[in-house]
Formats: sequence, structure tokens, C-alpha cells
Amino acid sequence: MFFLGSAYPLGKFGLNASINPIMFGALRMVIVFLCLIPFCKIKIPQKKYYLPLLGFSICMGAGVNMFLYLSLEAASILAPITIGAQLSIPLAIILSSLFLSESISFKKWILIFASFFGIVLIAFDPKISEEILATLLIFAMAFFYGLSQVFSRYLKDLDVKFTNAFMGLVGFIILIIISHLFEGNVFRQISNIETNGWLAVFYAGAIISIFGHMMMFYLYKFYPVGMVLPFYALFPVFGLILTFLIFGEIPTLIMVTGGIIVVLSVFMLQKIR
Repeated sequence: MFFLGSAYPLGKFGLNASINPIMFGALRMVIVFLCLIPFCKIKIPQKKYYLPLLGFSICMGAGVNMFLYLSLEAASILAPITIGAQLSIPLAIILSSLFLSESISFKKWILIFASFFGIVLIAFDPKISEEILATLLIFAMAFFYGLSQVFSRYLKDLDVKFTNAFMGLVGFIILIIISHLFEGNVFRQISNIETNGWLAVFYAGAIISIFGHMMMFYLYKFYPVGMVLPFYALFPVFGLILTFLIFGEIPTLIMVTGGIIVVLSVFMLQKIR
């Protein structure tokens, strides 16, 4: 959770080092692909996996990364962005109910509404009036993350390394094209990236995307999902701590109160089965 929480302040740090946001996402995905492909057994999956694999790759590889870094680029303060990303869990549950016909209990609905209430409370902070665009972008990121979890339910029988390597390749291709169209010549962009920018990109691709997530997959081998997944609610805590250490940003009382409501709601939401 420390590594996952560090994605927000370290992502902002990288964007400050002359990297455009969509290019940042593209480079992160190509690092994921290059790091995982040597460990993959290249095998064409069955046809029933084609659509969910492509959907997962587009949503997680392109959608999540593009809107995450666009949000960080637009944000002047990171606290609401870090907390708002937690909405990916209740959105994933709602989308699973719509597309997978999974039932949502009354207790879950209460916690879902509580998490949204926490975000609404944060929205009343005077500082948020200047963060509307960044907040909407992080909501889009949370939506694509939730949708990617729906697609991933169909891919549980595939090798994790293969699905993530394919996701990295598809995400890179889509994002590099979008970056070229909207951010300018990709070769010129890459040549202008500073050393700190490359360090941030490598950290995001190799440490956060691979090392951080693989540690969770490792835990799933020994512990039930219901025991591991609730700790996902801790990543904004580490994100806010690192944001304070790197940028000296101190959340307001309203942000802290709303953040506690969101984190506790998401934690309890993942405890209910």
C-alpha cells in the first residue's frame, strides 16, 4: 500500500520534471511490458478471453493511466485527488452489479453512499473550487479502474504476468498515439525529459505497477481475498503522508474528515462478502 500510495506524489513529481501527462502514462506502460515480457509464456488465449482481455487492457492500461496523470497535471493540491481515487472500489461494485449481475446487500449500499458522501463533504472545502477539473478527471480514472475490475473477473484463469504484459503493450500503443496527437511529437517530448522525470517514470512502471501489485498477488496465494483487499484502503494514508513530506501539503480539517469517512467506508465495504 505504501508503493500504491506513492503513485500520486511521485507522479506529480515526475510531471513537474517536464513530462506531459499522457506521455508519462505511455512510458509507464512500456516499462511494464518490457519488464514482464521476458517472464511470459507466449500463448494465444482462447477466443472467449479476447474481448475481456482487450477491455481490461484499454481500461486499465490506457484509461486509468491517462486520466490519473491528467488529473495530477491539473491539480494544485493532491489530497482530494488521492482520496477521490478510493471511489474506484464502490464504482467497481456497482459496475459488477450491472454487468455481472452480482447482488449488492443493503449494508453495501449504505457504505457506498457513505463513501460518496465523504467526497461530497470534501467538495465543500473552499480550496476545492479551484480543483474541479482535477476532481472530475480522477472520477473518470476511478470509473475506468472499476470497469477494468469487471473485465478482470473473466481473466482469472489466465497468467497474471501475461495479462499485465498485454495490458502494458495495448496501453502504450493507445497512449503514445494520443500523446502524439495532443501533446506533440513524441521524439521531441522524450528528448526533453529530465533525469528526475525518467526516475519517476521508472519508479511508476517497475516499482508501483509491477512490484507493488505483485506483492498483493503474492499475498493472495496464502490469504483469502477478503483478508488482503481491505488493506487497499490504506494507500491514501501513505499517499497523504508522502505528499506532506515531498510537497509540504497539509490537508484541511474538511479534507481530513471527508477522507476518514471515505477510507473507513471503503475499508468496511471490502470486508463485507
